[in-house]
Amino acid sequence: MNTIKKGLAVGLKTTWILGKIIFPITLLVTLLQYTPVLPWIVNLIEPFMGVLGLSGDAAIPLVLGNVLNLYAAIGAILTMELTVKEVFILAIMTSFAHNLIIESTVAAKVGVKLWVVVAVRIFLAVASGIIINLVWHGGNEIAQYGFVSNTANEQVSGFGPILLQGLEKASLGILQLAMIVIPLMIMIQFLKDFKWIDRFSNWMAPFLKLLGMKENTSTTLAAGVVFGLAYGAGVMIQAAKEDGVSKKDLYLVLLFLVSCHAVIEDTLLFAPLGIPIWPLLLIRLIVAILLTMIVSFVWKRVELNGRKEATYEN
Repeated sequence: MNTIKKGLAVGLKTTWILGKIIFPITLLVTLLQYTPVLPWIVNLIEPFMGVLGLSGDAAIPLVLGNVLNLYAAIGAILTMELTVKEVFILAIMTSFAHNLIIESTVAAKVGVKLWVVVAVRIFLAVASGIIINLVWHGGNEIAQYGFVSNTANEQVSGFGPILLQGLEKASLGILQLAMIVIPLMIMIQFLKDFKWIDRFSNWMAPFLKLLGMKENTSTTLAAGVVFGLAYGAGVMIQAAKEDGVSKKDLYLVLLFLVSCHAVIEDTLLFAPLGIPIWPLLLIRLIVAILLTMIVSFVWKRVELNGRKEATYEN
């Protein structure tokens, strides 16, 4: 019973910390949908779409995915006639960079600079789009969409209904957050109290060592990969306090997660859009591993050079 109480307390506290970020931003982004801001962004990037192998119209789902979420992007894709290649490029780009405002702000709460999170995600999205466009010469047939639950935003008019929609979405966002974070924290507390976390960490140790991270990052990494960046950040905040996760490891975990988070849900969302989903999953996983390994290697070299310089000065 003490374990449940402790986990519940941590879950509620984490929900409160993240909720203070998610609620106002969700409300703001919802209101922005009814302003000229999003169309202005679409018009701004439309001329550059050719470099990514996309038609000008594809700027709409790309922006919606970046600012809102994958559901909004998919909802927009369903209204367009796009090739398999275009849909795949949109899928991989929005997988790397979706819900940027909320997820990146929440991730920054961990202690990683906001601009780093945003810059990495946008870079991965743009780079992946350009590379796939250059490398893949197939996929020119029109994508055949299967049954998809279109959860794109319902359009309303009038300030009152718009505000109500924003408040509703923000509240649902907090509810969804609580429904995942609180049970997750209780489960993690059980794992800690029964020493299963140690076993899991030992099992993950070889993989984490490959990425340049310590064993105490295993829970955070697993939570982010399965549940998503925002929820992984919730676990990360707690882990930084309780498990003594270093600043370096926090950065490495977050770099991995910005590339590869919520892989099950995010990947399956695109399954009905007539594109190959296994390459989508593998690209995200491989990019996450390589990016984390490279940054870890560079970080070690910088630390080593710093120690050498300090030794010479002494």
